[in-house]
Amino acid sequence: MFVLSKILSFITQPLAWVALALGLGVFLQTFGPQPWARLGRRLCWVALGLLLLQGWQPLPQFGIRQLESRYPVPQNLDLKKFEGVVVLGGALESAYVWQAPDLNGRPQAQLNSAAERMTTPISLLKAHPNLKLVFTGGEGLILTSGRTESELAQIFYQDMGLMDLPQADQRLYFEAASRNTHENAVLSAQLPGIDITKPWLLVTSAFHMPRSMAVFQKAGWNVTPFAVDFRAGSRTPWTEYSLDEGANDWKILLHEWIGTVYYAWTDKS
Repeated sequence: MFVLSKILSFITQPLAWVALALGLGVFLQTFGPQPWARLGRRLCWVALGLLLLQGWQPLPQFGIRQLESRYPVPQNLDLKKFEGVVVLGGALESAYVWQAPDLNGRPQAQLNSAAERMTTPISLLKAHPNLKLVFTGGEGLILTSGRTESELAQIFYQDMGLMDLPQADQRLYFEAASRNTHENAVLSAQLPGIDITKPWLLVTSAFHMPRSMAVFQKAGWNVTPFAVDFRAGSRTPWTEYSLDEGANDWKILLHEWIGTVYYAWTDKS
C-alpha cells in the first residue's frame, strides 16, 4: 500500500500532466497516421494551456483556502490541560541535503517551506513545562538513505535548546519508523509513555490538518488541531501569477484531495 500511495502521488504533480500531454502529442505527430497526428497537435496545445493555467495562483489557492479554513488556530487555549504536542514530519529537507557541517562538526539543520511545523513547538515547550513533544517522521521515500527525519529532528531540537530543558528525557519522544500520515498516528501511539486518550495538540500545516485530524482521531488520539504554515491567507490577489509557485499550489491541493480519498477508501480516516 505504501508503494501504491507513492505511485499515486505522481498524479499530484501538475507538470507531470503537462509532460504527459506534450510527450503523447509529439509521439502521435511523429509516428502516427494523419488523423492521429492532428490529435497530437491538439494535445500539444492542451499541454501549453495546462502549463499557462497552472501559473494563475488564485485558482489553486481557493482550494487550499478551503482546506486551511476547516481548522482555524484555536484561541485562548489552556495549555496546562494538555499532555503535549504531536509534531508531524515534513518540514525537514531530505538527509542528503544535510551535508555542510556547523561549528560543532554536525550537519546544519535544513528546513523547508513548512518550517513552522518545527519552530512553533519550541516556544510552547519552553513556556509550559507540563508539555511533552512527540515528533513523528521516518523516511517517506521508496529508496531510503538510512537517516530518518526523526534523527534529523533531534539534531535541530538540540540546536534549539530543547534537549537542555529540565527532564527533557521524559518530555521528548521521537518516532522514526512512519512513512506517511497514517503511520504517524499508529506508530506514535505505540511509543512507551504516551497516552493517546489524554488531550494533545496536533501541529501540522494548515492545508494538511483536515486529513491529519481524520487519521489521528480514527487511530484513537484525543487531538486538538493547532494549524501552522498557512499558504493561502484570507484572499489571493487576482493578479498573482507564478509558474513555479502555481505548480506547487496545485501539487499541494491535489495531494490532499487524492490523499483524503485514498485514506477514506482504505478505511484509515
